[in-house]
Amino acid sequence: MATFVHLAPAVHAARIRRGGVKALGAAHRERRGVFLFPVLDSYALTHQWLRELARRPGPRGLVAVHVRLPDEEEVTVGRYGEREPEVTTAAGAVRRIRELDDPRGWEVFLPRAVARREVRYVREVRQLHGWRYRPDAHGTAPCVCEACRDRGLYGSRRLAERRARPEYGPALPAGTLLARLDRAELRRDTAALCEVLRWYRLRRRGPLPRVARLAGHPDPEVRQLLAAAVAHWSTPGVDALLRELADDGADAAVRRAVAESIAYRDTPGADALLADLARDPDPRVRDAVVDGLVHRATPEAVALLTLLANDPDARVREAVSLLWGEDEDVGEDEDEDVREDEDPEARRD
Repeated sequence: MATFVHLAPAVHAARIRRGGVKALGAAHRERRGVFLFPVLDSYALTHQWLRELARRPGPRGLVAVHVRLPDEEEVTVGRYGEREPEVTTAAGAVRRIRELDDPRGWEVFLPRAVARREVRYVREVRQLHGWRYRPDAHGTAPCVCEACRDRGLYGSRRLAERRARPEYGPALPAGTLLARLDRAELRRDTAALCEVLRWYRLRRRGPLPRVARLAGHPDPEVRQLLAAAVAHWSTPGVDALLRELADDGADAAVRRAVAESIAYRDTPGADALLADLARDPDPRVRDAVVDGLVHRATPEAVALLTLLANDPDARVREAVSLLWGEDEDVGEDEDEDVREDEDPEARRD
C-alpha cells in the first residue's frame, strides 16, 4: 500500500473524516480527481505545497490528510504545469518521486475521489513550510500579471506600480473607466466594452447603476463578462442584476456564466438564484450549478443535488457523482483505520 498526503482546508476536516476527499476539477486534465504527494522522509518536502496553497483565496489553515492507496492504483505523476504527465501506478509514483534529486513542484493526481476507508488520519501541520509561486522563486522579483497577482495582498499595489507595462499595473481609476465605458457605448465597440468589464472585475466595486445598463446588450459575451465582473461586489443590487442576467432566455451561455460566477457568492439572493438555475432546461447550466451547491452543503442544496444525481444528462450526473457522491458513505460503519486524534508518530512506533 502506498501512502500519500493531501492538503485540504481545515474547515473541511470533519467532512473528510466522514466521507473522504471529494474529486475536484483540474484545469489541464479532462477528469476530476485529487492531488496527492508521497510521504517522504523529509517533512518539508512532504508538505512542500503548504505555502503555495495557503496564498490562494478560500478558508485559512490547512490540514494534512494521509491517504493509503493500493500499489496497483492508476495515477499520474509529473511536475506541475505538465500537459501530459506520466501514467503509472501508486507504487510507481512513489518510486519515481523518491528517485528525484529535487522533488519540489512534483505532484500525483488520482483521477477519482478518495473514499472514507482510504483516509488513514487527518492531522494539523505547521503552516510555514514549502515554496510560493514556484520552487526557485525565493530571491527573485514576483510576477504581478493578472494571473499571478493576488488582489488585496499586502504590498501588491506597490509591486504593480513598479512595472512599466500598464496592463500589469493597478486597476484604472474609476473616472477613466467610466470615460472608456461611455466612449465604447457611443461607438458600439464590443471589444472595448469587454476590456472595460475586465478592468471592473479587478476592482473591488464599481458604479453598479452605470454598468447595469449592459445587462441588455445584444452581445452575449458582454453579458457574460458583466456577470463575472459584479459577482464579487458587495454593492446592494448585485443579486437583482445577476437574476436579470440569469433570466436571459435567448442564450444559455449567459445563464451558465451566472451560475459559475455565483458559486461562491454567499448571499440569500445568490442561494435562491442558484436553486432556480439548478432546474434550468439546459444541461450545461445545471452542470455549472453543481459546484456551488456542493460548496453550500445546506439542506436545500442537498435536496437539489439529490435531484441532479438522477438528471437525464450524463454530464450532470457525473459532476454530482464526482463532487458530491462520496457523501453517500456517511452513516456506514467507521473504518478502524480512521482515527481523529491519532498521533502519527505513535503509529510509526
